[in-house]
Amino acid sequence: MATDLTLTLEDRPGELARAGEALGGAGIDILGFCAIAAAGEVHVLVEDAAAARSALDGAGVAVRSEREMVLVNVEQRPGELGRVSRAMADAGVNIELAYPHQRGLAFGVDDPARARRSI
Repeated sequence: MATDLTLTLEDRPGELARAGEALGGAGIDILGFCAIAAAGEVHVLVEDAAAARSALDGAGVAVRSEREMVLVNVEQRPGELGRVSRAMADAGVNIELAYPHQRGLAFGVDDPARARRSI
């Protein structure tokens, strides 16, 4: 299961590197991520949340929360975000977090099962 880990990092040089090195050193593949430096918030998409948490904890990186993500493989062409998010909206799914991943789009939603059925 793909999981988004929300990390809290300080807004200073090297913080993202510290988190990335901790995950890489533990053999954790980062499927996708987004960072909001001014807020000190980084979202990291991983398959093995327990191993990622352990690696980050060992590096002193705080994991504020985690959530199940819905991954949607899409073609790299105009309109895909609109198509997928419209299907979810029409199914009554609220999208709370979204960013790209290796093969498409990652969504944090209020109802993952309904979101998967909608696409």
